[in-house]
Amino acid sequence: MKISFLLQNAYGIGGTIRSTFNVASALAARHDVEIVSTIRSGEKPRLPLHRKVKLVNLIDQRAEKGADRDHPLLTQDSQYVPPVEAKGAHFSALTDQRVAEHLAQTDADVVVATRPGLVMYLAEFGQDRYLRIGQEHRIYGTHEPTIRAYQDASIPHLDAHTTVSEADANTHRERFPDVKTTIVCLPNGCPPSEVEPSDGSAKLVVAAGRLIPVKRYDLLVRAWETVAATRPDWKLRIYGRGPELAKLRTQIDTLGLNEAVTLMGAHSPIETEWAKGSIAAVTSREESFGMTIVEAMGCGVPVVATDCPHGPGEIITDGEDGLLVPVGDSDAIAKGLLKLIEDDELRRTMGAAARVSAQRYAPERIADAYLELIDSLGGPRTTTEEPAPAAAPAPRPVPLAKRLRRTVGRIVRPLRRRVAKPAEPPVKKVIKDIVVRKPLRPVASCRVDAHGDVLVSVERKGISGDKLSLTVTRRKEGKPVEVPLHAPADGKGPYTAVLKRAELRLGEGRWDLHVVRAEDKARRRVVSHLAEGRGLVDLEPLPGAPFTWWVPYPTVDGYLALRAWQRDAHAEARSLRAAGDAFTVEGTLHGAEFTADGDPVVLGTPRGEGASEVTVDVEVVDATTFRFTVPYERLRAARAGDEATTWDLALRTAADAKPIRVARLVGDIVDRNKTDLYPSVADVRPYFTVNSDLAVNLAAAPSS
Repeated sequence: MKISFLLQNAYGIGGTIRSTFNVASALAARHDVEIVSTIRSGEKPRLPLHRKVKLVNLIDQRAEKGADRDHPLLTQDSQYVPPVEAKGAHFSALTDQRVAEHLAQTDADVVVATRPGLVMYLAEFGQDRYLRIGQEHRIYGTHEPTIRAYQDASIPHLDAHTTVSEADANTHRERFPDVKTTIVCLPNGCPPSEVEPSDGSAKLVVAAGRLIPVKRYDLLVRAWETVAATRPDWKLRIYGRGPELAKLRTQIDTLGLNEAVTLMGAHSPIETEWAKGSIAAVTSREESFGMTIVEAMGCGVPVVATDCPHGPGEIITDGEDGLLVPVGDSDAIAKGLLKLIEDDELRRTMGAAARVSAQRYAPERIADAYLELIDSLGGPRTTTEEPAPAAAPAPRPVPLAKRLRRTVGRIVRPLRRRVAKPAEPPVKKVIKDIVVRKPLRPVASCRVDAHGDVLVSVERKGISGDKLSLTVTRRKEGKPVEVPLHAPADGKGPYTAVLKRAELRLGEGRWDLHVVRAEDKARRRVVSHLAEGRGLVDLEPLPGAPFTWWVPYPTVDGYLALRAWQRDAHAEARSLRAAGDAFTVEGTLHGAEFTADGDPVVLGTPRGEGASEVTVDVEVVDATTFRFTVPYERLRAARAGDEATTWDLALRTAADAKPIRVARLVGDIVDRNKTDLYPSVADVRPYFTVNSDLAVNLAAAPSS
């Protein structure tokens, strides 16, 4: 049986894409499955897809080489999809044309449409020769009225329509009491997590999803003001991107929660980030299903979720594998979070129960439900039997002379072949010793252990050969550092390598990983499967000098890389708090020590000419902990005229000591300049540079 899923764009990372990829991959183990992406916006999908799933693209809109990016029909409105849906999904007259052509020509037995516009197309252009199934990934009453009207008109023309919650399936049945269309709940599929599950020890709460109004992240930030007042040692991370980003940034700045709440941006795969947390938070006004809830639970993280329509209450068993709190109540959200924060045993027990509960949504189970639905609809409508061959025409009589010639030929030809000498085989000269080996296509995952060592596991499928090694090479340098790559003892598991933090000296910068085969000197960059940084969240630097810190991460183009810092000494900025007239930094010193008579100071070195150096005293809290305050007036007095000025900050432990850069390097975050952000107060803004060093900028004075 051939099953075809219609997606708007298979090259994003949204929940509908994830759930479709998951179920399609599960079905591909037993059937012929394809995903038809209406729009192609990238080179390859950003989410993992089973190799047996065929990906078909209808409109190529890639930025540089998309064949359809200048097609005139792209600028013309769709005639079948209402403007609100068409605008949001980039549907146009060209999608009208291409989807209609595809639905007329497809050889699929079942076609599944995954969003309202595609449901409308399937109802309009679908054929009776295949089953037509629509999906609803939202809640019935939440669509814009025009979209709802078009969708309502389309559903009766389908064989089946699915929802992701039983409550929404009941609502649909009530709205369509007389239609023959089968309406059934088929929740989203979520595969078991491959990452090391959370152990519930990190003082970290994680939230993830699109930054849109319905998610109510503003409530979560407001609740965190209460949490931070009680437990300032706990932190909140919010992953995602969307139109609410600027509002959330302003809210965090206004509440002074910059050290407590971090906006992390989008991250894929998100499982590695769920596993870093000990609690997950979902504060939505409504959730049609709650894919993030299942993902977090699968990583062993209990979820505190608003009991909104419809998904959370069907996924979470309140008090057993998570907590449900009232919708729209920031105090209740804070209370639920604090309940798990304050009770270590309850948190761990719920996390273990959450992992078990998440197994209900394994893609294989959802795939079985799809097959049961297809069977209930009568199964495929096209036969798979080969047509019977047509009867062969009766042979014509062969003339006598022709029969005699054939007889003579059968006698003479074998005699001639016996006489002929066999050809001499060619003698191999140049290529006789060449052995053609399979190309290297290494794919690896990595994990940071309790010692800060990076454990790399390279999948067997992509490599071959006996003499293999893993190398790490600093960009723009080209001199690789080789690490042994060990074959599995059982001959079945992955190849492994260990990058030992205490032994391997990697200079500061970004390092790329390659697998090298000695026999033919093949060298291929390692593709990232999972880069797990959970072990870095609470890890501390090694004692002594030099200071060394590594953070593995996936690059934007999907390769496994390592960001390394190596410094003779390092001053870690653990916290930074800005007030109306100064900002204060508290930190720890690594690879150096304070002395009783050292008289330490922090130096602010100006960039460019004209401005003066700024010096502030350092308070030594203990042997390794320090605190300093930078008054804004001192910065204004040191700049040149009214020009904008930036100072780089370094700590000097004694008058004759070498300055030590103040930076924020410890932890699992690769680029602090993108996550650890602070507002401008009185025209002064402290910030972290691209190297995660601390600097401060004073804006230009306003012209009179």
